[in-house]
Amino acid sequence: MPQVMEFKLPDLGEGLTEAEIVRWLVAVGDVVAIDQPVVEVETAKAMVEVPCPYGGVVTARFGEEGQELPVGAPLITVAVGAQSVPEAAEAPAAGAAEAEGAAAAPRPLIGYGSDHSRPARRRRVRPVTAAVSAPVAPAAAAPAPVAAPAPAPVPVAVPAGPVPVISPLVRKLAKDNGVDLRALHGSGPEGLILRADVEAALRAPEAAPAVPAGPAVAVQGERIPLKGLRGAVAEKLSRSRREIPDATCWVDADATELMAARAAMNAVGGPKISVLALLARICMAALARYPELNSTVDLAAKEIVRLPSVHLGFAAQTERGLVVPVVRDAQGMNPESLSAEFARLTELARSGKLAPSDLTGGTFTLNNYGVFGVDGSTPIVNHPEAAMLGVGRIIDKPWVHEGQLAVRKVVQLSLTFDHRVCDGGTAGGFLRYVADCVESPAVLLRTL
Repeated sequence: MPQVMEFKLPDLGEGLTEAEIVRWLVAVGDVVAIDQPVVEVETAKAMVEVPCPYGGVVTARFGEEGQELPVGAPLITVAVGAQSVPEAAEAPAAGAAEAEGAAAAPRPLIGYGSDHSRPARRRRVRPVTAAVSAPVAPAAAAPAPVAAPAPAPVPVAVPAGPVPVISPLVRKLAKDNGVDLRALHGSGPEGLILRADVEAALRAPEAAPAVPAGPAVAVQGERIPLKGLRGAVAEKLSRSRREIPDATCWVDADATELMAARAAMNAVGGPKISVLALLARICMAALARYPELNSTVDLAAKEIVRLPSVHLGFAAQTERGLVVPVVRDAQGMNPESLSAEFARLTELARSGKLAPSDLTGGTFTLNNYGVFGVDGSTPIVNHPEAAMLGVGRIIDKPWVHEGQLAVRKVVQLSLTFDHRVCDGGTAGGFLRYVADCVESPAVLLRTL
């Protein structure tokens, strides 16, 4: 007799306590394999496909798309060993459960640890038909299971059918503003409807609501929930401002020689070296000289902790917002390997497939805001780190070079640092060394 196993929402990363269901990847009655993704969820750090450690037939789903579930809440139940939904699936007696569990134990999920949940309580599961009834929840405290998400009301003038929407936030934005998603053509992969598609519909003349004449009408405006990634960013930046007494210093540097060195590297063939990778390699050399800036403050112990390795965060803009992937042990990487790792993590960020472990544990951040066409900024330290280097755009400017006025490629470098870990002399020394390497890359040869 098949054993009904309950799969709970696992711990998806450090500090995460809940996740929002974005899209179910299986339905009740589907046959799933071990480690097959069954649901896509959005956490405060990333969009994640959650694999199930059991193989069998899905007998129940818990939660609807757009609903938040706490870590440890039931996600699905699976009849292990079944190839179709059984007439009646019951949990074995306590003694038999241990014997069957040892034989049918699933592989642990990588990154989740072993699953210690016990078989679900006894229940009857009806055969799958066109309309599947929801089974009884295994515990009163668990969220009620649903056989399938309830379809949204469909206007008569628009044909029914599934709407490929990438995020519940997009659906809420459309609902709050009266936009019919079935009338839109998604610009995302496979026709996915993105936030930009809804905003474009709102900007269209026919979408503008008529404003009645007479006394001023109070406009509520668009309300965007401060949760998920946006909420996590807001909390992190607010905490940084609350806890870190930061200061910023900046300098303009002549990047002409750096750009020439990059062109020479790429001219010999092989993988292309990015400007970001060269700047990262310069930062590694600077942090070796000024390790105070690769540290964190332990408030409880009232200690400054200097860290042995540099886990380099870099800012990446995505459709979901700004994320900071982390390159592990960047101090041991050359420009070529740094370029490859930046490219790999950026692609994962843009496709929404970064794992929570890719977004945590950074010790120093490099922020290239020059890609947005701006010259300078005052970065906010990425708590609990101690410093962030900001890089503006590299543009032609008049510059005094070797006593003569010339047109050179100039960049502004900004360093924001935690004043608790060092004084201005250390921060200024770090920034000046970075600028010297940008202006004369041969300076790096002493540390390579």
